[in-house]
Amino acid sequence: MLSKGIVFVIGLGLGLGVAAGVRPFLPALLSGGLASAHALGIAFSGGPYAFLQESWWLIVAAASLLIVYALALRAGSERVNGGGGGAALSGIGVGVGALLLAGSLSAAHDLAWPGLIGGGLAALGAQLALRPIVEGARKRLPDEASRQALALYLDLLSLLLAFLVALLHPLGYLAVVIVAWLALARRRRTDSRYAGLRILNR
Repeated sequence: MLSKGIVFVIGLGLGLGVAAGVRPFLPALLSGGLASAHALGIAFSGGPYAFLQESWWLIVAAASLLIVYALALRAGSERVNGGGGGAALSGIGVGVGALLLAGSLSAAHDLAWPGLIGGGLAALGAQLALRPIVEGARKRLPDEASRQALALYLDLLSLLLAFLVALLHPLGYLAVVIVAWLALARRRRTDSRYAGLRILNR
């Protein structure tokens, strides 16, 4: 049975899922910290996802963020944030997005398993929409310092998005609409490019 305010809960979870798709660690830290402080209507307690606001989870998220930056400084941002490292971060983002929406639904005493699907899809959609933009920017950047800064900008973007959604939960729906618009715009550009190539090949 859907509880009162479910529209806001879903909006919050979807927005956090999109933020986790951009970069996973800071949205997990922010939402968990706010939930543990009982702030801004964010909660994960009272169900199997209560760990999302527990200290050990926040420590793991913070440590993971620091490890990623340490590895990038040592091995290079391209190896950590692109290729296999980028794929691993993408998988973590989808997983965190799934947990955040499911945890929001569980705390509201609503059915949680659809949140695993919806949150994961929100994170995956954000990644698919942003990937060509990020990859294009990474290729154009002239040096390693600039590529390191790009990763920092993405983390800050994920944090800003998560904070805005925490302040106003329905903004999560707007985040999903923007992601869908970016994906459709990319699809149209790709179709136009292929159509142009077919015309030239005739």
